[in-house]
Amino acid sequence: MALVSTKGMYGLSALYEIYLSNSLKPIQSRDIAQKANIPQTYLEQILLILKKEKFVKSTRGVHGGYMLNIDANSIKIKDVFLALEKNLNIVETKTGNSVLDKFYDEYTKQLHQLLDLSLSELHHKYKQKRTISYTTFGL
Repeated sequence: MALVSTKGMYGLSALYEIYLSNSLKPIQSRDIAQKANIPQTYLEQILLILKKEKFVKSTRGVHGGYMLNIDANSIKIKDVFLALEKNLNIVETKTGNSVLDKFYDEYTKQLHQLLDLSLSELHHKYKQKRTISYTTFGL
């Protein structure tokens, strides 16, 4: 029942690391692979797709690497997953059971809201939650 494969998750992780590098110079694929814990050969394949889909741009050479090609506010999670997965298969269904129908409606609505987050919204929303949870537990 996987909605997103490792390709989608690795692609989002790679874009997030590029976003976090927040620099005017490119980040090299080996650094992305290390920070995101992605096998570098698999990452190279994913980056080629992300480049073809215009999410990233690359430069060659000693100081080469990858940078976002689109503003992070414009990169939606669903668009990244669609570029890499080609289909998300979010099924909206009715069971005839009012309790289950309400659950599936809420599930679908929340899933669409999560997938509609931009890369920068993802960062700000979940960085804050991470900070709160670490503070709560004294970490």
